[in-house]
Amino acid sequence: MTSLQAVASTRLYRMIADQIAARIRAGDFPAGTRLPAERDLAEQLQVSRASVREALIALEIEGYVDVRVGTGVFVCAPRETARRDAAAANADSVAEATDIGPFDLLEARLLIEPECAALAAQKGSPAQIAAIRAAHDGMSPTESPSEHDRAFHSAIGAACGNAALAAAVSHIWHLSTLSPVFHRLEEHFVTTRVWTEAQKEHQRILAAIVDRDPIRARHAMHDHLVSILARLREDFGSTGIR
Repeated sequence: MTSLQAVASTRLYRMIADQIAARIRAGDFPAGTRLPAERDLAEQLQVSRASVREALIALEIEGYVDVRVGTGVFVCAPRETARRDAAAANADSVAEATDIGPFDLLEARLLIEPECAALAAQKGSPAQIAAIRAAHDGMSPTESPSEHDRAFHSAIGAACGNAALAAAVSHIWHLSTLSPVFHRLEEHFVTTRVWTEAQKEHQRILAAIVDRDPIRARHAMHDHLVSILARLREDFGSTGIR
């Protein structure tokens, strides 16, 4: 009896990246030229700008393009086939482990974490709220801010009183750490200034939880996550980002 073959599920951003890469290899986008703007690519492909953004970052990781924040996305000069194939194979192996784009992860957080903050304000024990405060106080915009950022959000998840929600928050953060596309987005758009803004947003979340105000906590977390999405969606061609 012939066994059935596993069916691979390819994410939209990966399909977009493969299509643009094929155009680059075909010479439709010569080396040194700037790719069309994200908005134009999204319109041509009939997809969201977020999916195009993820595809362009994936192509940068694979060596096809150079993302220059404030200027645009430029096609790289051809490299040795072996090097590019190795980069693509590495990206594919990571994609098999996660295969989830950063904007999907952030949108999942937007559904879950505001409710966690509201529940933490209602149910968090004094010790759990102290842990949230400690994570916030330990955050510095210049010294490993991402570690304290994760600790802050994880502490809120732990304080929500629902083990399933806490596990969901932890898992989403774990998937984010595995995503090279997420990391590259942060490299381009998450600066010391951005971490300073995030710290202020954290302060508002903390204050609402300490005050035992679930409505304010929910809104503060929602606003924080929406701000993160907005910062990561800054146009590559916009000036003044860095």
